[in-house]
Amino acid sequence: MEVKTNDVVTLGKSILVPSVQELAKENLETVPETYIQLNQDPTIKLGGEDELNDLKVPTINMKALLAGDNIELERLHSACQEWGFFQLINHGVDTSLVEELKLETKEFFNLPLEEKQKYAQTSNEVEGYGQVFMVSEDQKRDWADVFLFTTLPKHRRRPNLLPKLPLPYRDTLENYSAQLQNLATKLLDCMSKALKIDIELLRGLFGNEGLQSFRMNYYPPCPQPEKVIGLTAHSDAVTLTILLQFNDVVGLQIKKDAKWVPVQPVPNAFVVNIGDILEIGTNGLYRSILHRSVVNATKERISLAAFHMPALDAEIGPVPELIQPGTPARFRRINVAEYFKGYFSRALDEKSYLDAMRISEKDT
Repeated sequence: MEVKTNDVVTLGKSILVPSVQELAKENLETVPETYIQLNQDPTIKLGGEDELNDLKVPTINMKALLAGDNIELERLHSACQEWGFFQLINHGVDTSLVEELKLETKEFFNLPLEEKQKYAQTSNEVEGYGQVFMVSEDQKRDWADVFLFTTLPKHRRRPNLLPKLPLPYRDTLENYSAQLQNLATKLLDCMSKALKIDIELLRGLFGNEGLQSFRMNYYPPCPQPEKVIGLTAHSDAVTLTILLQFNDVVGLQIKKDAKWVPVQPVPNAFVVNIGDILEIGTNGLYRSILHRSVVNATKERISLAAFHMPALDAEIGPVPELIQPGTPARFRRINVAEYFKGYFSRALDEKSYLDAMRISEKDT
């Protein structure tokens, strides 16, 4: 782990690749070989209304949770156990701020390439504008451009990224970051209540000193969408992810009961998912779930994922109160910085990184 004078930490790097958005502007009839991934499981085709309801991601009402609704709390508990995903309505984040963020983020991606390259990744960093988890030249590429940067705490920010974005976009992101930090903390507190443990225990998996980072995702139209993947199947390595989808283009899919289920956008809702660190912290009671992004033949898709995780000098492992005689610790303890250093050193591969954290029978 490398620590610089301004407290910026380098946890990984990604091989630099050309912009997919620029490639898509060439009116291609076929996709270049380096993007073709034919080994993807197909999306299920939903049948009748009963099947649609059975495979519909749960919707959780944040206002009801904060009002102390025990039925809604139980629904949250069930969603975290059975789905690892839910759509959050009445979340309290300023609607006008969200709409401004959508507009300004779209304007960012519509900038000329030379303007966006001011924020480009370098060969020694994973943060910046480019593509993440590229660890070898012969690796298949995702059909997307991303812009990844640290938002909180402020002293962890790379000075050439968020602090250099133009106004008013920078202020919009600052405001959104603060509101999401507050929302993530409230969600963890509700989860602690559902698990019947002290709220400080899960706050340690994010809390006031925890890390927050944003990843803006741009998925351009693709002439052969069935041959590519927007974002490879994976679970998030973090504690909690809060995703904002910018339009009604369906692209996010989760793996439920061995089937890839599309997540239909809900107006004014966030998509929230459990990350690997929260699965570790709850000793497997709450589960991180495989998800991926597919692309569209004619429409772009934009999203912004806000990742919440513990401070880099913290340690993660199962909460002691959730370790019982019949349920021993299922995951080993590890320093957060080392955990992420290992995560960014490899290509995305479903839940393989979380699996490496598991305690096997031979270790007990």
